[in-house]
Amino acid sequence: MNKLKAYIIGLIIVLLAIAAGIVWYGGWRLLLQVVLGIGFITLTLGLLFFTALTLYAESWKYGAMLSVLSAVSAYGTYLVIVWRHLWVVWAIVAFFVLFLAFGIWYVSEPDLGLVDRFRSAQTLERMGKYRQAAKKYEKAGNYMKAAEMYEKLGWMESAAWAYEKAEKYERAAEIYEKLYEKEKDTYYLKEAHEYWKKAGNMEKAAKALERYAEEEPWFWEDVAKLYEELGNEEKAREAWEKALEYYKKEAEEEGVFYEDVGNIAKKLGMEELAKEAYGKFLEYCLKEAEEDPMWWKHVAEAYEYLGEKGKAEEARKKYEEYRQRIMKDSEETSNFPEEKKE
Repeated sequence: MNKLKAYIIGLIIVLLAIAAGIVWYGGWRLLLQVVLGIGFITLTLGLLFFTALTLYAESWKYGAMLSVLSAVSAYGTYLVIVWRHLWVVWAIVAFFVLFLAFGIWYVSEPDLGLVDRFRSAQTLERMGKYRQAAKKYEKAGNYMKAAEMYEKLGWMESAAWAYEKAEKYERAAEIYEKLYEKEKDTYYLKEAHEYWKKAGNMEKAAKALERYAEEEPWFWEDVAKLYEELGNEEKAREAWEKALEYYKKEAEEEGVFYEDVGNIAKKLGMEELAKEAYGKFLEYCLKEAEEDPMWWKHVAEAYEYLGEKGKAEEARKKYEEYRQRIMKDSEETSNFPEEKKE
């Protein structure tokens, strides 16, 4: 049994013991009076706090409403303490229960007015209240109709969301492509790509990702791989060539990208460029290994690329020695000396 469970059980036992003591001392009537009194006092203090908070924020409407509720609760507290007019006490209890139920119901549809809550989605649609109708259709699980309402409102992202819930991924993808044409935000192309994939239309998914990569070039490699999956060798090669150009530019600033240049060049049959890139990648890794021995792993990979297996093995041994040393140091710092037994 964990501590929390033990505390809860202990608290329940204490409360039951207190309740039993009250019943023994004054009977069930006294217990009811104590329970109602504690409830009303807690409610009154809570309402007074929020009343003060809303008035401080100059929210006069809600402040006035909470003031009335605080007064009603305070009156209920008084009646319980003096134990008079019990029918009024129960009426106040019923009032707060109904008020709570109404509040939960009202908050469940915050965008709807009181009258619109009692109208059907179809009625709201005929009245031209598309926003309210959309909410009603959503609540009923009719996401297709909700999407139609959002489209009429011009809320295209909400429409795409509703089409996704309705599993109409093609329509969602089309909306995101249109949003890109309008907003020129590449985020929409990425979303279109994802929805075309969900729809199973990999051709259009590839085209959307290709358009995305034109503005965000680090995705050309993903485009190439997608076209390879589709068996479109020509488009795949075009994408690989663009990915190569991107990584060549990046490698000039950060040498670690020479590995990508080498891999793509090798894939495209550019052996000389691949060898040159791997050589520069090796230079970069050797320099990094001087500061951080972890890089011996990548030094080994670079030698492997260049076909120098002996040197690759030597670098791999250095990496293993470093790794073993790190593991040993870690064990030594985690094992504290035991206290000597007398």
